[in-house]
Amino acid sequence: MLVTGGSRGIGAACVRRAARAGYDVCIGYVRQRAEADALVAECRALGREALAVRADVANEGDVDELFRASDAGLGRLDCLVNNAGVVAPKARLEDFSLARVRRLFDINVLGAFLCAREAVRRMSTRKGGAGGSIVNVSSAASYLGSPDEYIDYAASKGAIDTLTIGLSKEVARDGIRVNAVRPGLIETDIHRDSGDANRVARLAPGVPLGRGGTPDEVAALVLWLASADASFVTGSLINCSGGR
Repeated sequence: MLVTGGSRGIGAACVRRAARAGYDVCIGYVRQRAEADALVAECRALGREALAVRADVANEGDVDELFRASDAGLGRLDCLVNNAGVVAPKARLEDFSLARVRRLFDINVLGAFLCAREAVRRMSTRKGGAGGSIVNVSSAASYLGSPDEYIDYAASKGAIDTLTIGLSKEVARDGIRVNAVRPGLIETDIHRDSGDANRVARLAPGVPLGRGGTPDEVAALVLWLASADASFVTGSLINCSGGR
């Protein structure tokens, strides 16, 4: 399994669950080298092989190197978790800069397309692969819109939803399943990155289940979608949002 943005938050939770489920894991990261290396050690302690590769998914050369390193170190790719993503500080659209929106779409959308492309090239039975699974990490923001916060982030996740639906139909006969998880209010650093570190606690009363979620709860769904238990599931957008 290859997990982009795998050094923290939902990505790191996916890495841990993947190792416990018997996967060898390639961890893509950008800045958190120490955290990525620590996850490698955790995976190896569980008897699995793992490696950490620095890769900015918005850079095509970095994506190529990430997948080449995974090929060389771990062999056949069975699952891609397209998790890498960023959010910008809370703002209204009239205050957005072009640089802000371009950076966000380069990482959240183009990065997901590049990684999915490399996964399909390896997994497709038409190209000699053994099939596989792609799980995209979208967001409840894709259907909530995130007004007055970050509609650019919401729009980027809407693009991920559309990628999931279209690609799932395109590669279904190639032995590849493509699904998306749409997390809601989850206790991760992304809220701090938006300038609202207490966002989950502030909005939790409005969640039908009355709380924020944990990265591990999202990871459990990701690993199920990657597994044979979800063998007849493709093109699905599954909310993990406490009913919000």
